Amino acid sequence: MSYHQAGSGRLEHDVCQYGESRLWFRGPMRSLEKSFVACAGGTETFGRFVEQPFAAVLEERLDRRCLNFGSLFCGVDALCDDTELRGLLNQAELCVVQLSDILGQSNRFYRVHPRRNDRFLAPTEDLKSLYPEIDFADVHFVHHLMILLQGRNDARFEVIAEELRRNWIDRIGGLVEALEAPVVLLNLQVLREAESDQPKHGADIRITPQMIEALRPLSAEIVEVTVSVSGQSDELEDMLFGTLQQPMAEYMIGPAAHRSIADALVGPIRNLQ
Repeated sequence: MSYHQAGSGRLEHDVCQYGESRLWFRGPMRSLEKSFVACAGGTETFGRFVEQPFAAVLEERLDRRCLNFGSLFCGVDALCDDTELRGLLNQAELCVVQLSDILGQSNRFYRVHPRRNDRFLAPTEDLKSLYPEIDFADVHFVHHLMILLQGRNDARFEVIAEELRRNWIDRIGGLVEALEAPVVLLNLQVLREAESDQPKHGADIRITPQMIEALRPLSAEIVEVTVSVSGQSDELEDMLFGTLQQPMAEYMIGPAAHRSIADALVGPIRNLQ
């Protein structure tokens, strides 16, 4: 895996695009002509600031080509709506799909950016009617939106939460059903220091066991892994980043976490051979 020095002094990973997709995937570009296992997902699958994301570790463990289709800030919308990505996954002999954050999806109440699903674009009329006292003009990210809504401390927030849960199941379930290859779903729980030391504003809408069970009949296997970010796990010194990127690197998972994910996936993937 190669890196280049950006003009700002940052270390950046090579990225690439396949076909007509507007998503940027972890590079370098790999040939699609030979059989491969596809690993799709967001920032963790991409492996920001690490030399060997779990897809690369899997390739070594399994002795099978494992292509990394992880994309930074990819949520439900980018994962499910990019037709080129779906085509790539349908060329694979097996797919590992990281389950996306529940907030990064357009729904009845708000719209997100089609590729950077962490970005809030606009409220719908339903959201403005539900929260007429809120001015959404200065809201740019979905986590900020959740903090704003949850801060009202009333029953309206559960209406939003239920819509997100229902929509998430429908979208992810539809993707899994549409894929031709067996699908291993990766339910990755990332522990962050802020979640244990601060009130859980914006963090209460999470993937529940009931949501996982709704997807189980559609998938070949579901693998659940819990890891910590590098700021908690003392892996920061093993990561690759520029001086100004340390705060971001502390919020990402490190090399040992990626090896743990690969270790958890090896057995289930071998069982499907």
